[in-house]
Amino acid sequence: MPAEQVVILGSSGSIGTSTLDVIGRNPTRYNVFALVAGKNVDTVYQQVVEHNPKYVVMNDEGAAKSLRERVSGLITEVMSGTQAMCDVASHDDVDIVMSAIVGAAGLLPTLAAVEAGKKVLLANKESLVMSGKLFMDKVKMHNATLLPIDSEHNAIFQCMPREMQQGTTTDFSPLGIHKILLTGSGGPFLNRDIDTLSQVTVAEAVAHPNWSMGQKISVDSATMMNKGLEFIEAKWLFDCQADDIDVVIHPQSMIHSMVQYQDGSVIAQMGQPDMRTPIAYGLAYPERIDAGVQPLDFSSMKDFTFTEPDYNRYPNLKLAIEACRLGQAATTTLNAANEISVAAFLQGKIGFMEIFEVNEQVLSGSLLGELNSLEEIMDADAQARRLAQALIARQAG
Repeated sequence: MPAEQVVILGSSGSIGTSTLDVIGRNPTRYNVFALVAGKNVDTVYQQVVEHNPKYVVMNDEGAAKSLRERVSGLITEVMSGTQAMCDVASHDDVDIVMSAIVGAAGLLPTLAAVEAGKKVLLANKESLVMSGKLFMDKVKMHNATLLPIDSEHNAIFQCMPREMQQGTTTDFSPLGIHKILLTGSGGPFLNRDIDTLSQVTVAEAVAHPNWSMGQKISVDSATMMNKGLEFIEAKWLFDCQADDIDVVIHPQSMIHSMVQYQDGSVIAQMGQPDMRTPIAYGLAYPERIDAGVQPLDFSSMKDFTFTEPDYNRYPNLKLAIEACRLGQAATTTLNAANEISVAAFLQGKIGFMEIFEVNEQVLSGSLLGELNSLEEIMDADAQARRLAQALIARQAG
């Protein structure tokens, strides 16, 4: 059987590099067709040398020009811009698209892959947070295959009956499903005095106790906005309501999520906190392949603990769940505001707890009308970003 052709959207990030690691362990099954990245020329150059893709697309033309000079003499063609990202993601020769660009920037090329009927491995939660109904409608319309890669959603998917996995039904009742239990570590400030959270530094916020992630996702984990975005994503992926999902704090990050059944059973997916496991599962589904991850050693485990989230500690999580109940316009708006507020925190413009304040003010200050098209979604996203930036500028002034 010929090797499947893979496009990696976000190749220089942690998910992208982990995907390349798994592909490197299974070279007869997968071939890298194209890499898509932002500005990290050094990392992408090393990936080109190692994996010899047909195409590379950089978000930034300056980065593309620099990379073009470095790969001259190799077969790889270097392009830039969103349209080129969409073109490689929807290319006729492509079988699998890993969607791992963080934030709203990943939406358009991911939709292009869906509209081309590809097998899409979704690690970009913002695609569903921003455009859940439109996105899932397109998956069905174009007969695309959608496999969740976030460790929590991948775990839920693995714990679901095969009828749910294969999309033959999305109705919980006949399958005996009672609840989705979405686990979260609680981040680095689970036990920190709440009164000191306003003093959190950038270095403290990006130091996650269990997972190796980029700065933006690490801050989202510290505020638990990440879990809020995952809550919204789960609603769309599994075609359920907010009341069908509970968030559970599990600091050890060994149980990645669970599904509770009506007969009292709970099925959990467990493993090391290593993204190569869900990546390998997505690449090979329904088969299993080598991911380079060691199995759990149960004899060395000390304890498993579970608690309810404290919304005083994690107001962003509560805000995201409220947005999920309000609908698409609210989740699109909240996601955009959060991207701006987290960037401002990382740049030292606002404090850690002000991330929530900006997000809440943008959500309460926005008109939340119906969003029925991609254009309306992008307009709502842009409007929320402008409002967030104005609030941050006012605070700085």
